[in-house]
Amino acid sequence: MKLATLRLEDGLHAARVEGDGYVDLGPGDVGALLGRPDWKSYARAAKGEVVSVESNRLAPVVPHPGKIVCVGLNYRTHITEMGRDLPEYPTLFAKYPEVLIGPYDTLELPPESDTVDWEAELVVVVGQRVRRADRATAQAAIGGYTVMNDVSMRDWQFRTNQWLQGKTWEASTPLGPYLVTPDELAADATISCEVDGDVVQKSTIADLLFDPADLVGYISTLITLNPGDLIATGTTGGVGHARKPPRYLGHGQTLVTGIDGIGTLSNPVRRSEPA
Repeated sequence: MKLATLRLEDGLHAARVEGDGYVDLGPGDVGALLGRPDWKSYARAAKGEVVSVESNRLAPVVPHPGKIVCVGLNYRTHITEMGRDLPEYPTLFAKYPEVLIGPYDTLELPPESDTVDWEAELVVVVGQRVRRADRATAQAAIGGYTVMNDVSMRDWQFRTNQWLQGKTWEASTPLGPYLVTPDELAADATISCEVDGDVVQKSTIADLLFDPADLVGYISTLITLNPGDLIATGTTGGVGHARKPPRYLGHGQTLVTGIDGIGTLSNPVRRSEPA
């Protein structure tokens, strides 16, 4: 099953994806839907007209998560290109909900940074409340998966040893287009990123060092995870900052991020003017 959050005239509505259209599940986004104990059966059983909507009406699939926990250095290829050793434990940082934009929204490059980089990521969407989960409980708590590009301002990120200031710029992070339930995603699904049609990242999610269940178990040891919380699992090799010479996003480009079985983000890139 695939779910989306639609921007309709009266606000955000969760919807079930049916082919090229959507079955409206009523007011409230997918994050709110996940708060229902019966969300899976409710969404599967819902009937109604299959409607089409324009792509710009797709919102971030979970627009208002309580938490966005991100994992750095979690693909072996990316760890290698950044010159790091394989970590013993996940490297964690946070984003805030204000970072999120829709899967087809324009990505505005901030005037304060000229080293804006791409990071294609698989995102775990938590489907039930969980704390100190063992592996089986962690797997059961995964409501589904979606796609993110963890767009990073590298000059700000590396000002200090703490990454948050380069990772949580407002309206910088495309998310979506859909949530897919775990049965829809292959363990070796291809993940990729393109800039103006040039493939800059391509791997499979099988290259993850810490897999989704590992991450739910580890993070839930620290803090309770709730329905709609997001865990961005890290990026694969091919980021612009690691290239020689480095390469960054520029005005007029198009950033495309995809994972087979989930869907594709396509975000026009433009440079904001200073206020």
